[in-house]
Order: sequence, then C-alpha cells, then structure tokens
Amino acid sequence: MKVVLIAFTLVCVVLKAGSEPPHYFFENDAAAAPGPPPLMVPLTLIQGAASKGAVCLDGTLPGYHFHPGSGSGANSWLIQLEGGGWCNTIRNCVFRKTTRRGSSKYMEKQLPFTGILSNKAEENPDFFNWNRVKVRYCDGASFTGDSQNEAAQLQFRGQKIWQAAMEELLYKGMQKANEALLSGCSAGGLASIIHCDEFRTLLPASTKVKCLSDAGFFVDAVDVSGGHTLRNLFGGVVNLQEVQKNLPKSCLNQLDPTSCFFPQNLINHVDTPLFLLNAAYDAWQVQESLVPRSADPHGYWNDCKSNHARCNSSQIQFLQDFRNQMLNDMKGFSGTSQSGLFINSCFAHCQSERQDTWFADDSPLIKNVPIAIAVGDWYFDRKTIKAIDCPYPCDNTCHNLVFNAGKSAVVDYQSSSDDTSTMTMIYSRSTRLTFSTGLYILSVLLPITWSS
Repeated sequence: MKVVLIAFTLVCVVLKAGSEPPHYFFENDAAAAPGPPPLMVPLTLIQGAASKGAVCLDGTLPGYHFHPGSGSGANSWLIQLEGGGWCNTIRNCVFRKTTRRGSSKYMEKQLPFTGILSNKAEENPDFFNWNRVKVRYCDGASFTGDSQNEAAQLQFRGQKIWQAAMEELLYKGMQKANEALLSGCSAGGLASIIHCDEFRTLLPASTKVKCLSDAGFFVDAVDVSGGHTLRNLFGGVVNLQEVQKNLPKSCLNQLDPTSCFFPQNLINHVDTPLFLLNAAYDAWQVQESLVPRSADPHGYWNDCKSNHARCNSSQIQFLQDFRNQMLNDMKGFSGTSQSGLFINSCFAHCQSERQDTWFADDSPLIKNVPIAIAVGDWYFDRKTIKAIDCPYPCDNTCHNLVFNAGKSAVVDYQSSSDDTSTMTMIYSRSTRLTFSTGLYILSVLLPITWSS
C-alpha cells in the first residue's frame, strides 16, 4: 500500500543573538490527501464588532466560518475556537498582526471543514449535520485579553471578540439550541476551558451544553535546563493583554493570574461537563515547553525532538515524567462523574479537526475506540469515557508527528529592516500512516514569532 507523506510547514522567524525562543504552534489548515474535496466554508466578518471594541490585533474585524445544520441537527450547535499559539511581547504581537493570526486582512476566504467539522456522516458520525462554526483566532491570548497598546497600535480584544461572536451566533439561531458543544484546538482548546462556563450561561437552561478541549492541556512543566519556559511565555501573555480580567475569580482567589492561565489550575473551577482530548507526549509541548532551543543550546535533544524513535533512554524517561505529571494534574478532574478523558500516548497535537485522527480507517484508538466515537459517547451520555493509554511505546495506532529538520528544504526566505528573517521549512509526518480514499489530512502552518 502506498505510503503517503504529509508535509508539515513550520514558519520560523530568525532573530539576532539574545532573542527569546520561538513560540510556534501546530494547527490544521489545508487538505492534502487525495479523494473527494472537503466542504469549503466561506469567511464571514462580524460587521458590528468594531462598535463593540471587538477587533483583531490590528483593528480589523474578527470573523468565523459557519455551515448550517440540517435534519436532526438543525437545532444543535458545535462551536470550534481556532488555535494558533500566543504573542507575549509587543514585538511579536506587532509581527503577529501582519499574519492571519492577528488580522482578518490575511485570513483565508474559505476553510475546509474536516474531522469534527465534517458534513459527512462517515467522517463525523455524531456531529455531521449540526450547525458547525469555526471562530477565527486573531487576538493572541486565547480569546481572553482586554487591553491595548496605543504606541504599537495593538488591540488586545480577545474577550470582546468571543462575546461578539457569541452574540452573532445567538442571533443566527443558537439561542434556540437543544444541544451545544464548545470545542477548540491548542490555544483554542485552552480557550474552550476558560470560556466553558460562560458558554453555558449564554444558552437556555434546557440546552444540553458540554465542552471539548483538544490539545489544550498545557502543563506548567520544568524544561530540560530546569527553567520554566512555558510559564514565562504565559506570564507575558497574561500581563501584556490583561488576561486576569477574564479568568475565574475562584482561581484568582487562590493563585496568581499566570497560574490561573494553566489548565491544570482551571479545570477544577469549571462546572460545565468538560472533555480533555490530549496526546500524553504533546508535540508542541515537547518542542517548545520541555525542550525549547534556549534550554538546549547545544542541540543534544535535536534528534529526539525531530523523531521520538531516536530518543535515548534518559530522554524517554524525561518524557515519561512529563506524561506522569500531566496525568497527575488531571487526577482530581478525572474522578468527577461528568468529565471525559481521551489521553493517548502519541507524539501529536490537535486530533479533532484532522480527519485521519478524528475518524478514519486507521484512526488512533484506545481499547479499540477512536476519538470521534469516544467524544460522541461522552457527549450523548452513552458511556463513561475515561480513556488513558498505556505509556509509550505500547500504542501502535498513533499518528505521530516526525520533524525531519536536518533534511528539510528552505522554501522561502525574507529579511526585514529590523534584522528579522523569515524562513519557511517543510517537515514530513510519520511514514507509518496510510490512507484510504476520502480521508483528508490537514497540514500545519503558522508563523512562529519571538521577541528580542
């Protein structure tokens, strides 16, 4: 059977010596596998948003992609909050506003709806005919900031964008929803945790409301040098964009605002039923939280980071310790009756929007159950889902990300006046994966920014 290699694009911003590590992120954007084309859904800008102060980093209107439901799903709503990292300094927020993650001027005019957004029953058995919405991400703080920087002409209005999008969707019929699911991937997965209870309050008491966080469980972990790279990043985001205004008061009464931006400290403050879908060896966290370039300046981890099969025993043990910390941080949450878990032992990131990982012939499994079925069983109360995989390397169903950095080709190079360069590199994904007709794989593509 022919092996299909999927290109993963990584945009790196190369800065002068002394810069911070890159804060890059994976996401699912363009279909790449052969077969019938996926549903393409146009971008809608929220025309009244500016008058409410709900604008992207550069002041442009926020937007979303909406495909209406039908039949039994006509009054059911699935909201997907887009992911795409964060910006934690003025400098990288200024860069970000020149991309689709900071300005609707650069957003794609249409996006493919695959995975949990697919309109095909064979690809998305429980949610295919729901009203499905993807809310675009252009604030850099997981839809939570509320401030501005006039000197840099930056608007940090994530909370207002969230509110404007919800108002628009309520007007379009969501206020009559019988069923609703708030989901998100990566930074959007964190946003779905933060906004879960607020989402519940927007809908009638009779509406069945639940939330799904995909690859949004970012752990407050120590990196390989003993530092706190992710805590430093989150601290910058929280302080710059005044995120504390929109974090749970019950958490802020106990912990500092940066700690309350970490899911491990948020999940026990969420009353609405919540499902955590996460890879135990989350590829983004391995690359940028556990082993950022700043923590491994000599590149001892380069081979292991690019392909987990090249990790030595001590590196594997470090990764196992990270998995154990993640599971320990979920322990109290997992014991609640309404929570759901699907924690597979994969080197992956974002598994709900990609067709190959959501629901396909060879999707990742835990006890022979694919992700889409587990989430559906949990949402509709068909089964209790507390699926935690055995540790690596026991799971041979994973769709692991492999970064062949040493063999990658530079396909774009661009310099700017402030000694900043942009380099686009292509990484291939795991060669284990094969595909049957009709399955779609979404690439990962997004600017990576950091500040000096």
